[in-house]
Amino acid sequence: MNGAARFPAERDATGAAAPVDLGRVPALRIELRSLSLGPREVLRPLTLAPAPAAWTAIVGPNGAGKSTLLRAMAALLPFDGALTLDGKPWSAWPAKERARHVAWLGQNEAASDDLTAYDVAMLGRLPHQPWLAPASAADHAAVEHAMRQTQSWDWRERALGSLSGGERQRVLLARALAVRSGVLLMDEPLAHLDPPHQSDWARLVRERVASGGAVVSVLHELNVALQADTLVVMDEGRIVHQGAPHDPATHDALQRVFHHRLLILRVQGRWVALNA
Repeated sequence: MNGAARFPAERDATGAAAPVDLGRVPALRIELRSLSLGPREVLRPLTLAPAPAAWTAIVGPNGAGKSTLLRAMAALLPFDGALTLDGKPWSAWPAKERARHVAWLGQNEAASDDLTAYDVAMLGRLPHQPWLAPASAADHAAVEHAMRQTQSWDWRERALGSLSGGERQRVLLARALAVRSGVLLMDEPLAHLDPPHQSDWARLVRERVASGGAVVSVLHELNVALQADTLVVMDEGRIVHQGAPHDPATHDALQRVFHHRLLILRVQGRWVALNA
């Protein structure tokens, strides 16, 4: 597929990318006092409230608690504290409504290898469907758009188990995008993606933000994370800094948690991190 075909956006009459209707974007907030896995305390007191129409990237060294925090924000792990949507406790929302508002893409997501790529992506539409109802025209349109965005449309009829790691990841990303949720949480979404598709992913996130969505991603790829609106820097189970990628205080925090083994430079108008 040629470069011009990567991640095609819906277009308006002028040919510009048209924003996708995400509906109302709720305010997600976590106020965490402690989270333990077995006998070990993994997260310590912290608060995070990702902004709408913004991309928040969570970074830090291995073992900092990044993925654990994101899983807690998706209500996939119990913790001591509070998780709210629009100020209302998570548990007070009906499950389907929560699933329409907050979509999740985790590491090594499980899915049946026998399902076609199209059927896997269609799973993202379940929160919008009545029980046992067939997919609607709107569901099919959302799935096709998501699969075209992630360049997975051409293998829509192939079994998930027949795909490479990168192809599988793009199908699972399409499943998350097809929800069209106001909040999108992604844990290591660039796994198995080569550098050109990582760049495409970043452009896709920018389109999502332009539609008003809140995107929160855990990333090891600092050069991609430095393109976000806000960096959340973690170390030893705490948030040690939140700030813009261009802020010198953010660079200082990155240097501290990575033990001053980085060079953070501005190259052709973009911040990059190199090994020192």
